[in-house]
Amino acid sequence: MDQTNYSVVVDERVVVKWLTPPAPLPHPTPEILAHLVEAGFNDTAPPYAALTGVVDGREHLLALVTGYLPEARDGWEWCVDEAEHGRTGFATELGRLAAGLHLALCTLPASTLPGPVKGEDLAVRAESALTEALDLTDGADGAWLAARAGAMRRELAALEPVPAGSPLIRIHGDLHVGQILRWRDGYAVIDFDGNPTVADAATYQPAARDVAQLTTSLDHVAQVAIKRRSTPPARAAAWAERARATLLTAYRRRLAEEGRADLLDESLIRPFEVEQECRELIYAARHLPRWRYAPMGVLRTWYPEENTA
Repeated sequence: MDQTNYSVVVDERVVVKWLTPPAPLPHPTPEILAHLVEAGFNDTAPPYAALTGVVDGREHLLALVTGYLPEARDGWEWCVDEAEHGRTGFATELGRLAAGLHLALCTLPASTLPGPVKGEDLAVRAESALTEALDLTDGADGAWLAARAGAMRRELAALEPVPAGSPLIRIHGDLHVGQILRWRDGYAVIDFDGNPTVADAATYQPAARDVAQLTTSLDHVAQVAIKRRSTPPARAAAWAERARATLLTAYRRRLAEEGRADLLDESLIRPFEVEQECRELIYAARHLPRWRYAPMGVLRTWYPEENTA
């Protein structure tokens, strides 16, 4: 389900992911994958090699070679199955996987990362995302969204300033269920290239950014189950609520076990979730119009008719 790159499976041993277009070096992914190996994080496709070459006089990353994971399916398949059948046991494993990823990434030396993102930058980016979503969402959906822009802005206000003491770490940047494979031996998180739809996104951010992307993707799975599997809306919404709660509980517990409960600033999850839905609407408008139903369905769940004031 790679939307911006092209992957080739070779002899069911390795996967060669060709970057389209090639990415100028330095590129963060090879360094991140090497660091995850060093940190002992094994819940990803094992990295084998990076292919580079000169394009237009500059060295570029052309492809990444990783291990093949037998019987792998991404979350837009296996997680929709779980939603259809009302199962949430998987969410414990996903919460622990995400926490383990952050425990590994938080040890990546800060000297190798871009400068820290500032609180006002987060707020400006979020407001910009809402403004663009309002501009790009037309028709009845656009009118509905405009009526709730005030409520959304109030939730985004928590991003300025970022509370003192909220750690900034190297995040995945595009952590949703589609980036989590269920394979023969468990789960694996993939694709550390960042969000291809957000230009110049800071990679050094609160862990809550990744957490919010992951939780909202569960809400999107519920919308997919409603549309494609005829799951009753109330049952899908209840499933998403249980799955989110289970995932967050497991995530918090794993951090606490390692003495790093401080990595998650709970106050940032909701505003990041609201911003993420704005970005989903932008993505739908620019690239995949038929996807609009998912973020609009989620927003209608969050902002019911009686709470429009």
